[in-house]
Amino acid sequence: MNAIARPAPSALDALNDWVASVASLTKPDSIHWCDGSDAENAELIARMQADGTLVRLNQETHPDSWLHRSHPDDVARVEHLTFVCTPERDDAGPNNHWMSPAEGHAKMDALFDGCMQGRTMYVVPYCMGPIDSPLSRCGVEITDSPYVVANMRIMTRMGAAALARIEREGSFVKGLHSIGELDPNRRFIMHFPEELTIKSFGSGYGGNALLGKKCHALRIASHQARKEGWLAEHMLILGLENPRGETHYIAAAFPSACGKTNLAMLIPPEGYRQDGWKVWTIGDDICWMRPGADGRLYAINPEAGFFGVAPGTSEKSNPNALASIQSNTIFTNVGLTADDQPWWEGIDNGQVPVTDWQGEAYDPARRPAAHPNSRFTVSAKRCPSYSDKAEDAQGVPISAIVFGGRRASLVPLVFEARDWTHGVLVGAAMGSETTAAATGAVGVMRRDPMAMKPFCGYNFADYFAHWLSFDRPGAKLPKVFHVNWFRKGDDGKFLWPGFGDNLRVLEWMIKRADGEVGAVETPIGNLPAEADLNLDGVALSQEAHAKLFGFDAEGWKAEFASIGDYLDEYGPRMPAALKDEQRRIAGAIDA
Repeated sequence: MNAIARPAPSALDALNDWVASVASLTKPDSIHWCDGSDAENAELIARMQADGTLVRLNQETHPDSWLHRSHPDDVARVEHLTFVCTPERDDAGPNNHWMSPAEGHAKMDALFDGCMQGRTMYVVPYCMGPIDSPLSRCGVEITDSPYVVANMRIMTRMGAAALARIEREGSFVKGLHSIGELDPNRRFIMHFPEELTIKSFGSGYGGNALLGKKCHALRIASHQARKEGWLAEHMLILGLENPRGETHYIAAAFPSACGKTNLAMLIPPEGYRQDGWKVWTIGDDICWMRPGADGRLYAINPEAGFFGVAPGTSEKSNPNALASIQSNTIFTNVGLTADDQPWWEGIDNGQVPVTDWQGEAYDPARRPAAHPNSRFTVSAKRCPSYSDKAEDAQGVPISAIVFGGRRASLVPLVFEARDWTHGVLVGAAMGSETTAAATGAVGVMRRDPMAMKPFCGYNFADYFAHWLSFDRPGAKLPKVFHVNWFRKGDDGKFLWPGFGDNLRVLEWMIKRADGEVGAVETPIGNLPAEADLNLDGVALSQEAHAKLFGFDAEGWKAEFASIGDYLDEYGPRMPAALKDEQRRIAGAIDA
């Protein structure tokens, strides 16, 4: 791997020219075109083990699994250093940090100048989505991090097959990445949507460095989707199979670290399992949806793996995730037991850590054993609930779209939007308490529309208008719901058991989609009648019943005033239909 792998690296001149120009700027010692083969991966892993980038875990308990430790200042997405570079500031919108393309390129190219001296430059062709799907899109990431290459191999369809598609189509998203010196003061992630280009410097953390993930699959893809008439969303996709053998597919948007992976891999409660209910996992993080010939929205998961949050993952919270990561997994920033097994807070397996995520002796008074945003990277195919429909080139038809965040108060367990316009407002107004997945304070309530606040590559007002545009003659759109698994009682404890019991709520949604159950109409949307929700075996207090299924008019009055103020932040570009809907509901609450 110390030379250009092929005399004619690609049949596509545009790709060769770009690689040559990057090499001229970054000045690597060598260039390696990645083919995604097992042999290539084995050599990369061996190199990283030799230089300490990866630590081998217990091969009896976790075969072919590894630990990577990040720099302590490089452990999460850096939203304040993430920019969208459009010719006009308003096109990026107040939801993004903006820089002009000329300034963005100049700033980044100065950082990239000579940054790969003494390093190998890896050229990583990849496909987001099944390799033969018309819904998929391809990219090439150039990086000097073998850790990134190893993760991209898991998270995307990477290598020779992707390169062949790129050469056939002649177009691709350009991603340039270098870890630089891992200096937080020299760290930027720039997106150039009009040029389908990403430049990321100074971070090795997955969300900033695996450019196929949030950078391409959301920020750039959301721009592509608007131009091409589809949706690129921060959503899980699951299949819910009822005892009759019918499977409905649900897409759900939650902010990072709010339970997407847990829901995507949900295991039904015992009674449901006995009755024949099954949950199938399509994806846990990103969803691309496109209208089909029959008017329904069809979805693919553009990723091939899971980049999941480790803390809290346990036999109780997510047995499927735990089963997935018993082998062939890269762990990042977790602790270690005495016999080199990975450990994190909430694993609840009776073991104890001896080494923390920084490689020092574990001292609970100093820091947790695992970083709160520590991760695992594993192939989706290792998940026991993984559906072969995830490889379907046409995607799966979506029956319901779900929005939800962390709200300790006010928001009930579930409600249904009356129609598509109301559903778009529900998504646009979604609020959630911040988590450790991003730098900054944790537990602060912020608006996070469609869970896309850090990821939408253009102005939210235009994004909401794009969502509204799908309501056209002949469309058979999914029903839209909002959930809140995180409502708390006066004692500060969660009122809903969550985990597998969330299936009870999903069942009600599917029955609503099929017209099998009614609902209680309120100004904010349709709530379930408790009799229509299967609560067998769930013990809820009087307070839980009141808060999970109730409507607090005074609280919602204040909420809708706040939503109105939020929509106003986007000025005249905000679609009038959303403003009208906000005013209509506010008026209904007053009445």
